[in-house]
Amino acid sequence: MRPVIDAHPFAAYGLPSSPGGDAFWAAARTPVSIPTDDGWRTLFLWRGSEAVLDFESWSSPVPLRRWGGTDCWYAEVRMPARLRVTYRVLAGDAAHADPFNPVGAGADRSVAATPDAPAQPHWPALGADDVLPLPRTRIRWSSDRLGARRTVRVHPAGGGGPVVLLLDGDDWLYLHPAVTAFDAAVAAGDMPPVTLVFLPAKDREAEFTCRPELWEAVRDELLPLVAESGVPADPERLVVAGQSLGGLSALYAALDFPELVSRVACQSGSFWWAPGTEALSDPLGGAVGGVLAERLRRGADLSRLRCAFDVGEHERPMLPHCELTETLTERAGATVRVSRSASGHDRAGWRHALLRDVAWALG
Repeated sequence: MRPVIDAHPFAAYGLPSSPGGDAFWAAARTPVSIPTDDGWRTLFLWRGSEAVLDFESWSSPVPLRRWGGTDCWYAEVRMPARLRVTYRVLAGDAAHADPFNPVGAGADRSVAATPDAPAQPHWPALGADDVLPLPRTRIRWSSDRLGARRTVRVHPAGGGGPVVLLLDGDDWLYLHPAVTAFDAAVAAGDMPPVTLVFLPAKDREAEFTCRPELWEAVRDELLPLVAESGVPADPERLVVAGQSLGGLSALYAALDFPELVSRVACQSGSFWWAPGTEALSDPLGGAVGGVLAERLRRGADLSRLRCAFDVGEHERPMLPHCELTETLTERAGATVRVSRSASGHDRAGWRHALLRDVAWALG
């Protein structure tokens, strides 16, 4: 994605047209968008040295341009309608959050949203310097099956209830404030009380690619530890929430461990995956629906499953894989909900679907 060059760009965004002075930087707030025929033109600013905008998934990196001999670096980026995207500023060997954007995602990322992107209720706007709340309950899990030690945090939102197993749990702890968001959703009556279990991944490709070891370990090791933690939790009403490879793993668990997993919230599941696809130059170019579509075609009884699927509307290569998997899952008897988020393959776009679909999966 190339920046759009404009001779006098800043006034159009409500900024002084002569950048670099104190008045300009005092007024600087980005990203800021103005409408175009097919979406938005969005201004990003950086003060200091040469840098590049690095977007999570939707765009290739965008170099910033220097304005004259000033300390102002900028890019005007064409964005489609309805987009929320994570990005960072790469300057030298370091990654930075956007200092002019109040909405952060961890210490070195920011979140941009076009003006027409839907709101995300319950998710607070936290800056890069804000400290996210961490659950007080920690489980030290040394897994015999997985062969790795990890710390699993547990949080009773609204006092606790059905277990919500959040795959890639560290992302929801340290990048996006799931503790705060779930607490707010429960307080607003948009979700019953739940017990969040933040499961960090040690090796995503090994653990999430349709292998039984993870789910045997969850069933036989982790859930008993949660039960012994003293936090109120109901593992009989377990919801598994996963994104990307985590979404693939969640649906696999519903197929192979139906007595354990009967409620799934899946965002942008990597349903292109089949053994060996990681080595392809285009992993998404293999058989549509990958190994799970093949498995579903062979026959499965998913009549006990409630499964919510969501995928970013800008993830065009993913859509055929997700659409086929959604259809086959419903044909297998599952109760299915399908939606599309205003995003690419990006956790910033999955946040609202996570809350909404966990609540729906609980019925």
